[in-house]
Amino acid sequence: MAYVSKEKPFSRQWFYAYTLILIGAFILAAGFVLFITPHKLVPGGVYGIGIVLYHLIGFPVGLTGLAFNIPLIIIGVKLLGPRFGVKTIVGFVLTSLFIDGLAYFLGDMTLVEDDVLLSSIFGGVLIGFGLGLIFKSKATSGGSAIMAMIGSKYTRIPIGQMLIIIDSVIVLFGLVAFGDWKIPLYSWIVIFITGKVIDITMEGMSYEKTIFIISDKYEEISQKILYDLRRGGTLIEGKGMYNNADKKIIFVNVTRRELSILTDYVNQIDPKAFLTVIEASEILGSGFKSLEERATE
Repeated sequence: MAYVSKEKPFSRQWFYAYTLILIGAFILAAGFVLFITPHKLVPGGVYGIGIVLYHLIGFPVGLTGLAFNIPLIIIGVKLLGPRFGVKTIVGFVLTSLFIDGLAYFLGDMTLVEDDVLLSSIFGGVLIGFGLGLIFKSKATSGGSAIMAMIGSKYTRIPIGQMLIIIDSVIVLFGLVAFGDWKIPLYSWIVIFITGKVIDITMEGMSYEKTIFIISDKYEEISQKILYDLRRGGTLIEGKGMYNNADKKIIFVNVTRRELSILTDYVNQIDPKAFLTVIEASEILGSGFKSLEERATE
């Protein structure tokens, strides 16, 4: 059976999860109403279809999303199993209500009336941030995500690629409906920015680095890491490919400030050392964010 995240009702985790959904749905709706819908941008998903129908026949965007999401959830449960929890349903219902509620009170208001590019950027930021908060509650966005899961099951195409295909088809649907080549181009900008902001929202801005150090003076470097930086590390056994000599590889995670201190020290004691520095999207464990803290986000 597929894993569905559940929190004890009215517990701290329960309030945290549903607060994220509430705030995320509102921000997501604001991104559509204030930046995306007025410019006829179609950034994929069921709300992209809703934007097309709104401008063609006046049908509300949020109601369109609801009309698509409800049967998709039912079909998804039948074909994929119970992997869509109550939080997913709450998320898309709130999003639909907020979109149509804001549209009712604000009308056709747009914050950047004559600049589609700026609207694409800020619309993508708000949509990505809102979706990121919803994803952090361990819910899904419904819509094209469910279609991608179903399509992936029967075509063997990975879910990520299937999602790109579905959203691209919806974007092209906007091109056919409105007959303007600039619409898909701006819409793909929205999709790209949305994806990047989702990643940042879920993983945070990374200030940590992962370092691999190859040096004959690994003992002195290890002492520096342990006693000056107060960091742990791991020694990995290795062999040089050129001369087959035994090597010790130091694996350690540090902050940006500690990276500067460590590289300066390594340069002093072994200028011939070899360092590989990798951007760490997230580090969990002692000295960084705990696994327990990460699991409750």
